[in-house]
Amino acid sequence: SINSLRELQKVLYEELKLPVYRRTGIKNEPSTDQETLERLAAEGHVLPKKLIEYRQLAKLKNTYVDVLPQLVHPRTGRIHTSFHQTATETGRLSSSDPNVQNIPARSERGAQLRKAFLPRPGWQLISADYSQIELRLLAHFSGDPTLRRAFAEGLDVHAAVAAEIFHVPIDQVSKQQRAMAKTVNFGVIYGMSAAGLSNRLSIPREQAQAFIDAYFQRYPRVLEYQKRVLEQAHTTGTVTTLLGRKRHFHPDAIRPDSDYRQRSPAEREAINMPIQGTAADLLKTAMVAVYRQLQERGWQAKLLLTVHDELVLEAPPQEVPAVAEMVRHQMSTALPLDVPLQVDVAVGPNWLDVEEWKDGAS
Repeated sequence: SINSLRELQKVLYEELKLPVYRRTGIKNEPSTDQETLERLAAEGHVLPKKLIEYRQLAKLKNTYVDVLPQLVHPRTGRIHTSFHQTATETGRLSSSDPNVQNIPARSERGAQLRKAFLPRPGWQLISADYSQIELRLLAHFSGDPTLRRAFAEGLDVHAAVAAEIFHVPIDQVSKQQRAMAKTVNFGVIYGMSAAGLSNRLSIPREQAQAFIDAYFQRYPRVLEYQKRVLEQAHTTGTVTTLLGRKRHFHPDAIRPDSDYRQRSPAEREAINMPIQGTAADLLKTAMVAVYRQLQERGWQAKLLLTVHDELVLEAPPQEVPAVAEMVRHQMSTALPLDVPLQVDVAVGPNWLDVEEWKDGAS
């Protein structure tokens, strides 16, 4: 059985004699976890690759394909998720029955599920998504002139950081270097340590620390900002979003003299809270503005759902141009910020097959 741990261990390690990289459990048995299988697959072993594919498909089937049809309302023919306003520390909305915020988007197979999410017959879906919202908010809060200028001039921030940490001209940055720089950018937002970055990028800790140092050399105000946030957290036990939402930390977890194992995750959460929490404030404010515009203008279009930094609406074809531009405007001006916000709007027949809406046409 492909689901039998013991049989998998026997085939992989006794019959195929593949190398054992990890051992787990009381019996110290060779591991068949995702990380181990990915390492074996990367070495060219066929069976581990097939096992990874099987597990991905099984999860999609068990979590979505078998479950979602059972949640369709018999009268409306639609799925009606429940959104929770106060379920997260940062203020982000969560959802359940089903959790539409967990519908896959990045994996090729998982993303196919989005084809099943349709507007009413003859209508179109409109997806509006904030671009790099957390990095833009970091630029706003930190006041770093270099980071702000990058967004004001529409520069590729990930490529700029790659040029800095790899010491190459920006026009010579490779895709791999840009991808690594992207991890550095978002790692900084979440207060990632050199050890964490080392593990994420599979590079020596010294190199990871050098990347972080190069980042803060390019954007020194970001480091100053993070120090201010931590000082506030250490002093008051709270951090705050742009609109005043507070996150409280247990004194034993956030004190500078607390045990590092307790303090480290609390400090990472403190660093990220103003950014992620303000992104939530921003999206909720935009949702209200969009809803009011739909009501005031008497449009048939409906606001359907939100997924983190994205709003999804449905609209009849004749309303799509005006609604798309209205949503872009309301989202990009929802709160007064010192950096421009970019909203990527896409339109299509389902949640997967949406195409960029630009200059009034998709």
